[in-house]
Amino acid sequence: MELMGCGRFRGCLVLVLFAALLVGLVSGIGVNWGTQLTHPLPSSTVVKMLKDNGIQKVKLFDADPDILDALKKSGIQVMVGIPNDMLYTLANSMQAAQKWVSKNVSAHISSGGVDIRYVAVGNEPFLSTYNGSFKTTTLPALQNIQSALVKAGLGNQVKVTVPLNADVYQSAQVPSDGDFRQDIHDLMVQIVQFLSQNNAPFTVNIYPFISLYEDPNFPVDYAFFNGFQSPINDNGRIYDNVFDANHDTLVWALQKNGFGNMPIIVGEVGWPTDGDRNANLEYAQRFNQGFMSRYIAGKGTPMRPGPMDAYLFSLLDEDNKSIQPGNFERHWGLFYYDGQPKYQLNIGSRNGLVAATGVAYLAKKWCILKPSANLNSDQVAPSVSYACQNADCTSLGYQTSCGNLDARGNISYAFNSYYQVNDQIDSACKFPGLSVVTDKDPSTGDCKFKIMIQTDSAVLHGNGRIWHLRIVLLLCLFFTLLSP
Repeated sequence: MELMGCGRFRGCLVLVLFAALLVGLVSGIGVNWGTQLTHPLPSSTVVKMLKDNGIQKVKLFDADPDILDALKKSGIQVMVGIPNDMLYTLANSMQAAQKWVSKNVSAHISSGGVDIRYVAVGNEPFLSTYNGSFKTTTLPALQNIQSALVKAGLGNQVKVTVPLNADVYQSAQVPSDGDFRQDIHDLMVQIVQFLSQNNAPFTVNIYPFISLYEDPNFPVDYAFFNGFQSPINDNGRIYDNVFDANHDTLVWALQKNGFGNMPIIVGEVGWPTDGDRNANLEYAQRFNQGFMSRYIAGKGTPMRPGPMDAYLFSLLDEDNKSIQPGNFERHWGLFYYDGQPKYQLNIGSRNGLVAATGVAYLAKKWCILKPSANLNSDQVAPSVSYACQNADCTSLGYQTSCGNLDARGNISYAFNSYYQVNDQIDSACKFPGLSVVTDKDPSTGDCKFKIMIQTDSAVLHGNGRIWHLRIVLLLCLFFTLLSP
């Protein structure tokens, strides 16, 4: 668990007023709009969906011009992002920073009417899994982007920040023990000081699901907001959920290092719905509604009891995300890939989520294992492996949405996933002697065999798909030659 703190302050009144202004500007919930989908919805469709749901803020992971164009005059506040792989260039070249700001911020504000409020410099750059790759470039990149914003006349209008994972701080027992991680302590203080000097917020991503995922002994109820029966008492402050304890660990870490009044943005918070035994619709609805009920009521944490600024993670499922952290990574969306809501959720403006409109689907057909196919064929394993490597099989596994399928069902799911990702073209259902196209929906119970939406992704990714299909055809030829 982690914490945060407060301390010396030159211009304390200014920061308090800034925090109050920040709260006033961002009363509505925000969402993260990720784009790692094989078949993304049109940006205009997503913007309409955001507005239909009363979502007032969006956090992006880059500065995609198509998305920013769609956000013109939408009334939606925007946080644009700079990917980690750009930090080195921006840290070492003021000219590159100015060019980035001119192209991705100034141009959209001045001519396009895009309400850009923040630039997120990097994304969780100090994750321990990065082995320090971005330690030397994050702060210089942050400084150069800030200077470029000032030079562009946007220093007061657009603020810099660095979305950080909650692993940048830690505590031994209770939130009040909190401080920044030892290996990056001095760097974190430098970053916080720079943010403070520029009236910029600290952005943190908090994931109670990860606590549950990484520790089989973690008390399940402590991950939610329903009143844990064995709360933590930290010098009279009661913590009955891990979100509050984690958040206030950061508050104490800031306070101990002299920045107790720094505004905090919760850059990512949410719960996945598939890909792990604790990732399901019931838990996701329980967590997100619990969080939203508190958010709508303006209830903060014991150390920060007022309204908070937060972005739900995430808007849509992303079937092309890396699954290195876990299969759940592709299932954080409040909505499925096609903009259909997963469950009832009151986010403040309406009683439930509003689906995307005007979504076009491919034909109602699926690729499945032939009823006559031999499961003992030596062609089964490599075919399934190939399909899953080039599509999305993260709904298969122990206690997932498709965890109850038998062997034939698992194979069919893999084949169909590949078939749909490749826009149902005939050659994507040519697994050697194993597959067949059907117009009968093979979905069963909670396990849905998807039909892909119509997009221009076939054109955008055409070359890669052609190579995939060539490999499938080569596999077919190879296994045919091997057959007696």
